[in-house]
Amino acid sequence: MKISIIIPAHNEEKRIRKTIETYHEFFSTINLNYQLNTELIVVLNGCTDNTLEVVQECAYTRPNIIIIDIIEAGKGLAVKTGFADALTRDNDLIGFVDADMATSPRYFYDLITHIHSHDGVIASRYMPGAYISPHRPFVKKWGRKLVYNSLVRHLFKLNFYDYQCGAKLFKRTTIEKVTPYLTAAQWAFDVELLYLCSLLGFAIHEMPTTWFDQAGSKLKIMSSGSRMLTSLFDMKKRHKVLEKMLTSK
Repeated sequence: MKISIIIPAHNEEKRIRKTIETYHEFFSTINLNYQLNTELIVVLNGCTDNTLEVVQECAYTRPNIIIIDIIEAGKGLAVKTGFADALTRDNDLIGFVDADMATSPRYFYDLITHIHSHDGVIASRYMPGAYISPHRPFVKKWGRKLVYNSLVRHLFKLNFYDYQCGAKLFKRTTIEKVTPYLTAAQWAFDVELLYLCSLLGFAIHEMPTTWFDQAGSKLKIMSSGSRMLTSLFDMKKRHKVLEKMLTSK
């Protein structure tokens, strides 16, 4: 089985080395013991620091690391670029994980072992059985439950505990169908991805994970939160024609 793991990176010079080294070491062992073939696709987006040099140093002595450097910043744009690149090779599973290693490789591997007959499997920090360390602030917890999740359910008819967790894995056929319709360049990308999966009839399984919150998050609760809410309405408008076409069949 061939697996492609995309790591979007924006100004991650201080954290990306540990992530690449840890993921590469873990999956090198898994590949050897379980006959998997795993590649890491690091997609730098809008970096203005030394992230590229750090990633190049990591890749110099390690096989199966692909580096893509794009000018524009945005997690959604980076992951979509990684999807397109992964599809040029014969991969069976394609997923992505955050560069800060809030999801350690052993918990990303859980996604691989649980995909089974599902079209995709996503890690959840909030469903029963999940563990977050340290515990999240009160405003972040209730803002998500009362505002963000409620709006997503209302606009897109999705019903997951966690939409934004940066650890998701899909079968190749899912990514092939979904990628052409992806438009979100920033943080609303995860919701758009799950929404398109729903419209296209793919079965996505959510499973609890262990998540270690990392210092230096680029997502600020108030400013980024308001932009994310606005982007949801914009995304709904962009896919109005597609939704009507697919739901009328």
